[in-house]
Amino acid sequence: MNQPQQTTYISNVEPHVYQTLQGVRNKQIVVETVRGSVTGRLTTVRPDHIVVESGGSSFFIRTAQIVWVIPKG
Repeated sequence: MNQPQQTTYISNVEPHVYQTLQGVRNKQIVVETVRGSVTGRLTTVRPDHIVVESGGSSFFIRTAQIVWVIPKG
């Protein structure tokens, strides 16, 4: 008898990155990813991703893809 397979999602959490990003929430930032950079307002911080609002669009960026972040003062 075939039973449905259960899918498990695994994500690495970097607690220091998560905590640092919480401190700059709702501020302007530049995020460099493995695919390029995004400049905008950091609106959401989750253990596995962030959301940056830029030019009227929301960019959902996986934390594992972040190379560096610069808060803009």
